Amino acid sequence: MRTILHRTLLAGGIAALLAARAVAFAAEGAPASTGETKLGPALVDAKGMTLYTFDKDEAGKSACSGKCAANWPPLAAAAGAKADGEWSLVSRDDGAMQWAYKGKPLYGWVKDSRPGDVTGDGVNDVWHIAKP
Repeated sequence: MRTILHRTLLAGGIAALLAARAVAFAAEGAPASTGETKLGPALVDAKGMTLYTFDKDEAGKSACSGKCAANWPPLAAAAGAKADGEWSLVSRDDGAMQWAYKGKPLYGWVKDSRPGDVTGDGVNDVWHIAKP
């Protein structure tokens, strides 16, 4: 009986460890996930906040800096981050790295206060929720 209990606990521990590693890998592999908003699915950051794209950006280049970036914080990439699939990195004018999806740099919006908010969609007809 004791051996069965030990094997069960060991198997459960190994399964938990593998699950934790899978979650960590998923978090490292994609800088954002998909969340639901009243406008449908959207890319969201690690806190569940809606991400946006800017029509004035060119593929692989951000046109949002200074006051624009203060209102629309770029989705920052950590040092050593690596592009993967449809996820790429954009070098900003200040030297920081920013995540892009399908070549479009991604941003948050300071006026969104809760996960699922989409108050930035349509601002000045140039900001849109980032769709997966």
